[in-house]
Amino acid sequence: MDAGADRKTVRVTIFHQQYALAAVEDPEEVESLAREIDELMVSIAQHSTNADSTRIAVLACLHLADRLRVLERQLSGLKTRVDEKSRQLALLLDDASA
Repeated sequence: MDAGADRKTVRVTIFHQQYALAAVEDPEEVESLAREIDELMVSIAQHSTNADSTRIAVLACLHLADRLRVLERQLSGLKTRVDEKSRQLALLLDDASA
């Protein structure tokens, strides 16, 4: 089946601008993400004095990049802990079967 056939157009508004986006998966997920971005940009605008929309968008990107970096570090830490626990359990299983 053609991948283009599964795309749905989703109309969203982000920071007073309307966009038509192609959603391959769940259109509601795209709408939800757009709402989050809109809320973030509105919040930044409320706390910024005379910032234009480009500056607000850059600040929103920086905020999201920071959140992503924090989550990546947390995920890396969790993977390390899971690997260590797996090694410990493997040693215990080896000891138990010996």
